[in-house]
Amino acid sequence: MITHRFIDALAPAARLPWARAAAATLAAAVTLNGCSKDPAGAPDAAPEVHAEHSDEVTLRAEAITRYGITLGRASLVALQDSIPAPARVAFNTETMAHVSSPLRGRVVEAKIRVGDAVKEGQELLAIESPELGEAQADLLQRRTAAQTAAPTTELAKASWERARGLYDRSQGIALAEVQRREAEYHATLALQRAAEAAATAAENRLHLLGMSQEQVDAFLKSGQISARFTIRAPIAATVVEREVTMGELVGPDRDSLVVLADTRLPWVLADVTEANLARVAVGAKAWVTIGSRRWEGTVTLMAPSVDTATRTASVRIEIPDAGGALRPGMFAQAEIAVQVAGGTQVLAVPDEAIQTVEGGPAVFVPVKDEPNTFAKRAVAIGKAVGGMVPILDGLQADEEIVVAGSFILKAELGKAGAAHEH
Repeated sequence: MITHRFIDALAPAARLPWARAAAATLAAAVTLNGCSKDPAGAPDAAPEVHAEHSDEVTLRAEAITRYGITLGRASLVALQDSIPAPARVAFNTETMAHVSSPLRGRVVEAKIRVGDAVKEGQELLAIESPELGEAQADLLQRRTAAQTAAPTTELAKASWERARGLYDRSQGIALAEVQRREAEYHATLALQRAAEAAATAAENRLHLLGMSQEQVDAFLKSGQISARFTIRAPIAATVVEREVTMGELVGPDRDSLVVLADTRLPWVLADVTEANLARVAVGAKAWVTIGSRRWEGTVTLMAPSVDTATRTASVRIEIPDAGGALRPGMFAQAEIAVQVAGGTQVLAVPDEAIQTVEGGPAVFVPVKDEPNTFAKRAVAIGKAVGGMVPILDGLQADEEIVVAGSFILKAELGKAGAAHEH
């Protein structure tokens, strides 16, 4: 437009060479200002900018792919309402483990740090425990006693059986002697069984102190007492706490030395007021917002009781894949969908499709018979619910629109408008 006016002003001298050169220079400047370039210098938007197409943007095919511009359709969806609630991100307690020491001792080696990912059975801490050494020595003594008692019992049994046989054949031995030997046999048998029970109890004590059957068998085979005990990870998870240092004394009285948690699937706990609890159902969709990011999840559990201080109940929301962005301790805003009675349907589009252009809501629609060209369309909208925005005016059902990447079109439209004004 500016170029045309400039040429019109120079009409009386249009044939002069300097006038033609000035007009050409100004036209080139307007053309360059009417498009955007990527860092490599290739323009994303088409270079032509005309007043009659001021609400349209044409992009190159590679720019559409690069920016993820996606088409969809305005559709009728069941009318929904939502309940807002403050929320917080918490650990999934069903995938947590508090690891403690079953015996008293001193930490001599810490093999993990906070943030480490560990596998099930991986070594976490090494502890030197005199208690473990004493328990192993006790087992050796008990087993030795049980093994020594066995031959004595066999001898007593053989003596009793010979005397009984002799008495039965010829009464060549007194009955009292037979009975005495029988009593000796039963006494030695009782001692053997007591020794075996004591050995079993000593072995079970080692199991209670954390030794596996394989470790006990290896110890009994070698006979070497070792007071070193290794604490291993009961689950595959991430180390989120390590409340122990080298040389520290530990024992069963400590609730946990290491806390493990699966951080891939944290919980979002929303505090819903008692007035809204009746409207929330397990399985309902929910959306969690932290800053500018938003995730969709599902209500999986409602607390069976209400907090008497806050008059709210905790509602658990699980998000299948947050990509590690949700960290326990974060504050969030939750929005839980509830179905409106009657199931009314309204025309709606994803909230990402709505852009604010020139102070009002708008969407971008593809221009018929003009490839890669999109036109701004002003719309009237209602309150967004569950990531969907009701369209009150400006679109028809099943009409094609840009549902993803529309912010790029808004930016290009703004650049073109600024270039046109200049």
